[in-house]
Amino acid sequence: MIQQAVPHHVSWSEGPILALETSCDETAASVLATDGSVLSSIVSSQHAVHQQFGGVVPELASRAHIQMIEQVAIAAMDDSGLTWKDLSGIAVTQGPGLAGALIVGMNYAKTLAYSLNLPLVGVSHLEGHIASAWLQHPQFPLPCVVLVVSGGHTHLYRKNQDRTCQLLGCTRDDAAGEAFDKGAQMLGLGFPGGPALDRLAQTGNPRAMRFPKSSLKKGSLEFSFSGLKTALLYKLQATDQESLEIKKADLAAGYQEAIVSVLVDKAFSAIRQTGVNALAVVGGVSGNSRLRVLLQQQAETEGIQLSIPPLHYCTDNAAMIAAAGREALKEGRLTSMDAETLATLEPAGFCK
Repeated sequence: MIQQAVPHHVSWSEGPILALETSCDETAASVLATDGSVLSSIVSSQHAVHQQFGGVVPELASRAHIQMIEQVAIAAMDDSGLTWKDLSGIAVTQGPGLAGALIVGMNYAKTLAYSLNLPLVGVSHLEGHIASAWLQHPQFPLPCVVLVVSGGHTHLYRKNQDRTCQLLGCTRDDAAGEAFDKGAQMLGLGFPGGPALDRLAQTGNPRAMRFPKSSLKKGSLEFSFSGLKTALLYKLQATDQESLEIKKADLAAGYQEAIVSVLVDKAFSAIRQTGVNALAVVGGVSGNSRLRVLLQQQAETEGIQLSIPPLHYCTDNAAMIAAAGREALKEGRLTSMDAETLATLEPAGFCK
């Protein structure tokens, strides 16, 4: 690891930036133009590596990142039509995520920044997901409520006019993405579980098999999905194999409905409690087809502006890290060459 500090004369002059994302099981790189538009976005998935294990194996993820990161970065530069000399900065996911995976991205970013004499900025993976709401909708208004729903995160934020984030609520136990993955595993749907469960649920009746919806106390903006997983387990234990094959699609649809309806209810409760009129929903789970339908319907009913990124910006990608990094560089935030990765890292400007 490079231990030297960034030379004091390296400051950011607005221009294209390269970003790297290696927080979990996607090796990604992206280049943003001076105006913030996406010039390239390359994602190398590790699904084939982890599929046989039914989930992400951290050691294997780190090795795959080491094998792919240079290739992915070069591909992003080639697709952008720019040269390394055209870059004005390097952004990278500093956390949260898998420790070994994060280190691969951070060390490669440090090497690039040092060798090219460019400023380096480490950003929160959550900050990246939040920034993805503005990639396709740069004029989306502030303040707004942001629902971050991904494999390990279910958070509600109020993003203020000054771009600070106020935490409104989060999960008390499992994240929505974890509930999807565990449900898919119990139903024997393989990895990655969320998309597989979504596909099966589209062929089922969400009202045929009812599941409990955690509400916690009235007005609470916190979530809980552990009881829902237990409810699915009990239904499966009470169903013989022959009946299960007949009911599997309905089970998936009912289980999915219990998750997404809670997400929608809490998001719009946050809208009403904060008094804002804009909602952004980001993260891998925001790609769920049923969630997108319910969000669109509710937003139209309540007259709320809604931003959901296109599917390729919902899952982990480096374009969102570039967008967050660009904002950080504009604010003068730089990361030193001796900075370490952080397994837990809140968005910049986070406040309770």
